[in-house]
Amino acid sequence: MYPTSVNQDYGKFSCEGYHPGPMKQPPYNVPHYASPAGMPVHSSATTNTVAWSTGLCHCFDDPANCLVTCVCPCITFGQISEILNKGTTSCASRGALYGLLGVTGLPSLYSCFYRSKMRGQYDLEEAPCVDCLVHVFCEPCALCQEYRELKNRGFDMGIGWQANMERQSRGVTMPPYNAGMTR
Repeated sequence: MYPTSVNQDYGKFSCEGYHPGPMKQPPYNVPHYASPAGMPVHSSATTNTVAWSTGLCHCFDDPANCLVTCVCPCITFGQISEILNKGTTSCASRGALYGLLGVTGLPSLYSCFYRSKMRGQYDLEEAPCVDCLVHVFCEPCALCQEYRELKNRGFDMGIGWQANMERQSRGVTMPPYNAGMTR
C-alpha cells in the first residue's frame, strides 16, 4: 500500500486505494500508437511526437503543388513560411529571400529552419532523418510534404494567413482531419 503522506492532499478527485498493477510494456515490434485524435504517435522517453500526415515521397498526392514546387520552389516556400510565421511576414518577402538564396545555393539551409519550426509547432517527428539532411538532399519533396501537412491541418495555402484567420472567425471550417480512418 502507499504511504499515508503520498495520499494526504489529493482531495476528492484522488484515486486513493487504487493501484493499477504493473504497467504493461508495448510490444517492441510496433512502431507507433494512435493518439486520442487518431494520429499516430511515436513515444520516446522524453516526448511524444506525431507522424507526418503524408510521407516525404508522396509528392504526387497533390500534383499541382508538386509541379509548382519543381518549377518555382520559392512560391511553395513563401506560402509555408507565411503560415508558420502566423502572418508576421508575407509570402512574397520570404519567397523572394528564398529565391535570392537560390543564387548562392543556400536555400535548403534556410528552409530547414522552417521545417524545424513546423515540427516544433505541431510536435511532428523528425523523420526520415534530421531536418537539414531532408532539405539538402530532398528539397522539393520536403517542401511538398510541409505544404501538404499544413493543407491537411485545415489551411488553404493559396489565401495566406490573414484570410485563413478571417475564414475561421466567420465559422467556415474544414472537415476534420482523419488520419488512417478507412472503411
